[in-house]
Amino acid sequence: MAKGVPTASETTGDPQGARIERVAVADIGTNSTRLLIAEVAAGQLLRTLARRTTVTRLGAGVDRHGRLGEEAIARVFETLRRYREEIDRHSVDRALAVMTSAVRDAANGDEFAAAVRERFKLEPHVLSGEHEARLTYLGALSSRSADERRRTLVIDIGGGSTELVSGCGRKLGFHVSVQAGVVRQSERHVHSDPPDPAELESLAREVRELLADAVPEQERAGVEIAIAVAGTATSLAAIAQRLEPYDPARVEGYRLTADERERILASLAAMTLAERERVPGLHPARAPTIVPGIVILGEVMRLFGLESVEVSEHDILHGAALAL
Repeated sequence: MAKGVPTASETTGDPQGARIERVAVADIGTNSTRLLIAEVAAGQLLRTLARRTTVTRLGAGVDRHGRLGEEAIARVFETLRRYREEIDRHSVDRALAVMTSAVRDAANGDEFAAAVRERFKLEPHVLSGEHEARLTYLGALSSRSADERRRTLVIDIGGGSTELVSGCGRKLGFHVSVQAGVVRQSERHVHSDPPDPAELESLAREVRELLADAVPEQERAGVEIAIAVAGTATSLAAIAQRLEPYDPARVEGYRLTADERERILASLAAMTLAERERVPGLHPARAPTIVPGIVILGEVMRLFGLESVEVSEHDILHGAALAL
C-alpha cells in the first residue's frame, strides 16, 4: 500500500458512522474487461474513485473452440496489469475479479482464473449464470430507493450471454441467463461487411427462439420499469445523443425508445465496419459487435412488450462491489 494514504477501513463516515471500505472489482467479461474502484459502507456505494473499460474480446472463438485463446488471454493480462497499477495507487481493502460467460464456458477457464489470482492478486469469482444475474440486479438497483415496489426488469447484454432479472424493489424474482451475446451471435451469424440482412434475420430468429424457451409466458407481462445496462445499452444512449466525449452523467437514466433503437439499427447496419468506427458516441472497439447487440435488445424488448428502456451505468460491477 502507498505510504501516507490511509485506507478506507481506517476512516468512518456515513451512513450512520459505518466503516467505509475501499473495494476494487475487475469484471472480466466475454467482450470487455472493466474496473471499478469505489468506497462502500453498510451495503451502499458511496463514491466512485475510478472506472475503466477496455474491449479485450476474451471470448473470441470460445463458442467455436471451447477454449480461451492465447491472444485473447494476453490482451486481458495486459489490461489487468494496468488495472493492478491503478488499484495499488488507491490502497484498496479488497480486490477481486468476477468472470462470466467466456470463462465459465471455456475448458481452460479454471486455469485462467488461477492465473489471475497468482499474477494480479485479484480474488477470482467465476460466476454461474444465476449468480451473475443476481449481482447485475443488485448493481442496477444500487442507486435507487429501497422502497421501490414496482416490478422491474434488468437487461444485461454481454458478450456471451444475456441476463434477464425481474423483481420488486430489492426483492429478486425471476432470473435467467440466456446464451445470447454480442460476441457469440456475431461469430455465428455475421460474416459480411456491412452485415447482410439475411444474416441479421438469422441472428434475430435464433435469439427469439432462445428467449422464448428461457422466459415463461407468465414472466413476460407486467413490467413497470425496464433498465438496460452494459455496453450495448450505454453505447446506444451515447449514439442517440452524439456524445463526444462519452459522458456517463448523460447516459445514466437516458430513456431509449423502441423507435429510436430501430432507427439506430437501420443506420448502423447499413454501414461498413470502418464507417461504424467513426460514428459519434460509439467507441471504435465496440463497432464490430454493436449491431448484434441492438438486435438482441430489440428481441428482448419485443418479448416483454417494452416501448422503451431506461439506460443505466450501474451494473454487475456495482453489485459485486456491494455483495462479494
